[in-house]
Amino acid sequence: MVLSPTDKTNVKTAWGHVGAQAGEYGAEALERMFLSFPTTKTYFPHFDLSHGSAQVKAHGKKVGDALTQAVGHLDDLPGALSALSDLHAYKLRVDPVNFKLLSHCLLVTLALHHPQDFTPAVHASLDKFLSNVSTVLTSKYR
Repeated sequence: MVLSPTDKTNVKTAWGHVGAQAGEYGAEALERMFLSFPTTKTYFPHFDLSHGSAQVKAHGKKVGDALTQAVGHLDDLPGALSALSDLHAYKLRVDPVNFKLLSHCLLVTLALHHPQDFTPAVHASLDKFLSNVSTVLTSKYR
């Protein structure tokens, strides 16, 4: 799904509002995913998955940092996320559907924290962006 110039502007603006909270929102989205989709916990058997866990917070920061990097490279997501794609496909072997589940949880988290900014147009742009990120992360599975 190609991001239009308007989509790119919406994503950059929305992510600008996220700012330094990217890691916190990433952790919150992970917690939401683990609660809503318990099968996703199987990829984290060594993690303390309780609310506020340092391990979930650390992984949430990785998620937030990766998305921040992706926002900075909207015209070259495959290049920006290549190493992460390799990691998830070849080493971690994460089921591709989990990226879609996390994307949904991220959208919910962003909508909760920024309701005034989460217009239908911004929602659609962020959904396209996260879909593109998911596609890139699963591209090495093929």
